[in-house]
Order: sequence, then C-alpha cells, then structure tokens
Amino acid sequence: MTEHLLRSRSRTGWRWSTAWRAARTPGGVIAALVALGGAWSAASMAASIEGERAPAALVERGRYLVKTTGCNDCHTPGYMESAGHLEESRWLVGNSLGWQGPWGTTYPPNLRLLVQGLTPDQWLTVARRQTRPPMPWFALRDMTDEDLLAIYYFTRSLGPAGTPAPAFVPPQKSAQTPVVKIPG
Repeated sequence: MTEHLLRSRSRTGWRWSTAWRAARTPGGVIAALVALGGAWSAASMAASIEGERAPAALVERGRYLVKTTGCNDCHTPGYMESAGHLEESRWLVGNSLGWQGPWGTTYPPNLRLLVQGLTPDQWLTVARRQTRPPMPWFALRDMTDEDLLAIYYFTRSLGPAGTPAPAFVPPQKSAQTPVVKIPG
C-alpha cells in the first residue's frame, strides 16, 4: 500500500488513520475492514495505482462524492438531462458545452484522462488550484485530503475514456461550441 492509503495529511502534518491504528491491534484487521466499509467490490480490482489496489471503501467513497457533490453535472455530458441516470462508464469524460462569461469560455475537463497522468500528491495540488469560473475550486480547496483522494482513486478506477475537452477561449474570441452564458 502507498502511504496515502495508510495515513493522511492534515493541515498540521501527517496522522495515522483510525483504520490503520485498528489494524495494528489484536483482532484489528476485522475492525479495520469494518471501518473501511467491509466487503471488497469489483471496483477495488479496477482501481490499480502503480500495481497496487486502492481499498474498495475508498473507491466507493469517491463514487459517492462524485455523485453527490455535482462533479457529474458539468464533467459528464447528459448527466443532468438524465436526472443522474447515466451509466457510470460515461462519467467524468469532460464536456464540449462551454461556460462563457467575462473571463472567456471554459470547458469541464476530462477528469478520467487527467488523473491517469497524476500521482496522488499531484492530484491534491491540482484539485486545490484556483481555476476559472464556473468551477467551484474553493469547494475542492476546502475538502479533506481523504475526500480528494477518494475522488482520485474512484476516477482512476473508471479508466481512461473520451477525448480532451476543448481548450479555453479568451474573452475576445468566439467559442465554436454551444455555450451557457453567465452574465458578468
């Protein structure tokens, strides 16, 4: 296991997770599995990072966060129109629907391609970086490392798919795709 799966970084330094502490005590392996959510799933087998497996509970937590925090609303074409009833194989592939405002036109990137080229530490840096609207980058900035890593491992478990989203279009240029105009 990588140290990201065993311990987590807080704003004040490293701390061992409750599950890891439990696993170091008698009978702790069972307690750790319960703390991590129990049973293995097919997702755990798919979430391979540098030859290692992400715990199934971490992948499941990422699935839950992606589904409930609105990631799919922009990064998955057709998700909102289907009221969230879109097969997971189509999630997080980016979108060619642009968001246009005084900053120019931005596009939700293909997260499945993005995370394939990032280590967990690089993902934490990228996820917390300020971006152009309408991305609520400040929500990611305020997430715990554990939640961001869960999103990372879930997204990696989906595997690469799709194509890169269109490039940013500066304010003085016209987008060549459909856009949502945001007054500014």
